[in-house]
Amino acid sequence: MKLLILTRHKLILIACCAVMAVVIAVVGVGSYGRAVETSNTDREIPIYYVDTEEKVVSLSFDAAWGDEQTQTLLDILDEYNVKSTFFLVGEWVEKYPDDVKLISQRGHDVGNHSESHAHLTQLDGSAIAQELVDCNERIEEITGQCPTLFRPPYGDYNNEVVNQTKAQNMYCVQWNIDSLDWKNPTPQDMVSRIKSKLCPGSIILLHNGAENTPEALPMIIEMIIDEGYKIVPVSEILLDGEYDTDVEGKMVAR
Repeated sequence: MKLLILTRHKLILIACCAVMAVVIAVVGVGSYGRAVETSNTDREIPIYYVDTEEKVVSLSFDAAWGDEQTQTLLDILDEYNVKSTFFLVGEWVEKYPDDVKLISQRGHDVGNHSESHAHLTQLDGSAIAQELVDCNERIEEITGQCPTLFRPPYGDYNNEVVNQTKAQNMYCVQWNIDSLDWKNPTPQDMVSRIKSKLCPGSIILLHNGAENTPEALPMIIEMIIDEGYKIVPVSEILLDGEYDTDVEGKMVAR
């Protein structure tokens, strides 16, 4: 009788193991399927920074609303003989055409920051394209040059945004260093933050309307130079020819 009980116990254990094995196998297959699906899903990623051994970085300014600081920022950049990139919203261009002309005349890149600063991921392809085209036309009318650089408002993008940018023969450009000037940190905090993340090929995000950016800008420029870097516009830091972007948004030559 004891032997019979042991046998039953063994049978129960064997049955339980068999059930568990089936469950694990099913879950494993499902997980593998999801992994394969994820790995085969192509995700378009903008350019956040550039793969280079040269110690070059770019300063970029987003302009969407006021222009009270634009002249001051341009004067500071002139003082240090630094050229940068300004990403302008079309509606801003309409309000401040003299500033747009001045930015271009001072030798800075004039980039596209959309027509209305909308969340482009909420729009369809044709509406995204229209946002790009309208802003480009405004800028070209003033500067005589059609922008080749685009920065999505809020840094908000999806595959459609990136693909529509490429369809306009433009580069979709983000940043790998956010100064957080829009949160109004102290100038020294901005300098420290940028310094801690600085690397060859970095693209740094600033704004033309942040409270402490004019005071911080000379300190930022001097720190970058002291670290042995050269500051160039985004158009000059990008790689020539065919490229890919890795999962971190690093622009890599093919």
